[in-house]
Amino acid sequence: MSDKVIYFDNNATTKVDPEVFEAMKPFITGLYGNPSSIHTFGGQVAAHIENARFSVADLLGANPTEIIFTSCGTESDNAAIHSSLFTCPKRKKIVISKVEHPAVLNVGKELLRRGHKVSEVPVDTKGRIDLERLHELVDDETALVSVMWANNETGNIYPVEEIAKIAHQKGALFHTDAVQSVGKIPIDMSKSSIDMLSLSGHKLHAPKGVGALFVKRGVRFRPFMLGGHQEKGRRGGTENVMGIVALGKACELAGKNMGIENSAVKKLRDRLEKNLVQKISKCRINGDTENRLPNTTNISFEFIEGEAILLLMNQLGVCASSGSACTTGSLEPSHVLRAMGVPYTAAHGSIRFSLSRFNNDAEVDFILDRLPPIIERLRDISPYWKKEGK
Repeated sequence: MSDKVIYFDNNATTKVDPEVFEAMKPFITGLYGNPSSIHTFGGQVAAHIENARFSVADLLGANPTEIIFTSCGTESDNAAIHSSLFTCPKRKKIVISKVEHPAVLNVGKELLRRGHKVSEVPVDTKGRIDLERLHELVDDETALVSVMWANNETGNIYPVEEIAKIAHQKGALFHTDAVQSVGKIPIDMSKSSIDMLSLSGHKLHAPKGVGALFVKRGVRFRPFMLGGHQEKGRRGGTENVMGIVALGKACELAGKNMGIENSAVKKLRDRLEKNLVQKISKCRINGDTENRLPNTTNISFEFIEGEAILLLMNQLGVCASSGSACTTGSLEPSHVLRAMGVPYTAAHGSIRFSLSRFNNDAEVDFILDRLPPIIERLRDISPYWKKEGK
């Protein structure tokens, strides 16, 4: 592998921003007290947690009391789903989409085993939610509708406000996994109908192991993690102070840099995508190119295997993905692309490039120079390409 890493896998995780690292350093060695302690040494740490809560709330346009710190987006998703079912005991159904992250899909599978009802809303060939079918599936038995704000594989942005209104018409709550959206697109929960929202620190240049759940004031909530009185009794367990402080700083920086995400990062993504399509035959862009995150492109190179592309790029120091990092290791093509009806000859050769403000033009040029020969090399040895592609 090359000594230099070209990292285009930011939907999997992101580099910790140097300013975030500096903000968290004091809590590794110096300010190590327990924020629940009665003495001053521990108690002073609690103020830093509250400062971080204000920063997260500010990025979301929320009230700080609506923010619950968690360990990650997966915990936040689980907490939202289980709370909605607990607080609405007469309703035994949830409605989700077919393209959700495994943190939601696998909860749905477990709920089915426990006797709950789980309905999955289909998407069209561009990965767009079938709102008419969603309207049909949400009924008086539904406790919660959970649809992600933006898809981690295609970058598709979904009409979460409209979906929330559909849920509320039937008395159901609405939750969105906004792990990929927070910090990339503007969010204002003060004007939103969304009841609960999940986010994760390591998707916006904070470290792994910290996340948050927004719960709108007035929405009944039952803790998923039981223990002490932390987070005002809404999430037990000693706080990850270092991670929480880092998340607060990351949210502060995300607010300042959102313009870069939607201009410079988008420009890099568009140049990469446009030139790859021009240079390489038989490739397709997956998803809704008119309504997606500014940093994400999902491209299928037909009649070859995505894993082989990734392995050869990895030898050059290029990091990308064939889909969600949480499903890596599966030989099956992406469940998102299958739900979209992408042909297997294309779905197997799908690569996701996800950029950040730490990427640059030289890195895009490197990929544009090195990837086309890799595709040509793999197609030369592909029996499917020789039979059907040419």
